[in-house]
Amino acid sequence: GKMFMRWFWYFIIYSFLGFLLEVAFARAIGHPKRDRKCFLLLPLCPVYGLSMAAVLALVPADSGLPALILAGGAVCTAVEYLVHLFYDAVFGVRFWDYSLLPGHLGGRICPQFALIWGVLSAAAVRWIQPLLEPAAAAVPPAAVLALWMVLAADCVLTSALLRQYRNIDLLSLRAASAQARASSQSSTS
Repeated sequence: GKMFMRWFWYFIIYSFLGFLLEVAFARAIGHPKRDRKCFLLLPLCPVYGLSMAAVLALVPADSGLPALILAGGAVCTAVEYLVHLFYDAVFGVRFWDYSLLPGHLGGRICPQFALIWGVLSAAAVRWIQPLLEPAAAAVPPAAVLALWMVLAADCVLTSALLRQYRNIDLLSLRAASAQARASSQSSTS
């Protein structure tokens, strides 16, 4: 029980930090899509949470910094590839596309971002994770259950929206509401 709760918090926290990173990146490059999340309600990018969970599970934290960067980059890139395949196969959507970058593999992964993921994951293992461990262990089980229920509900809503419309731009309440109104008006006319 306690182990699951801790790993759940790691997933949530790193997914949220990934969301913040995506928003900062979008603003830094002037991308028109400013709200870069993967759920309808929650500000989370689960590829970051899954990647860091895999890094924490597979890469020894006491590895030297070069080994952490190399292994972290490899693990994060593998997770990124698998998550991209999942989104593409199940929902017919792409949250990212590296097709314009040299060395990409199907637009899903590329060496440039593999290096970035390596550096970010090594920094997270060295400096963020030691702060998160005691905080995650101190979260009461009721809070885990409550967030788990909200996440499950958001997963169902997000999945239904993506499967029906295959459009990641609808992952905001405003856009989803407008789409629902447009769909109901077209079905009643």
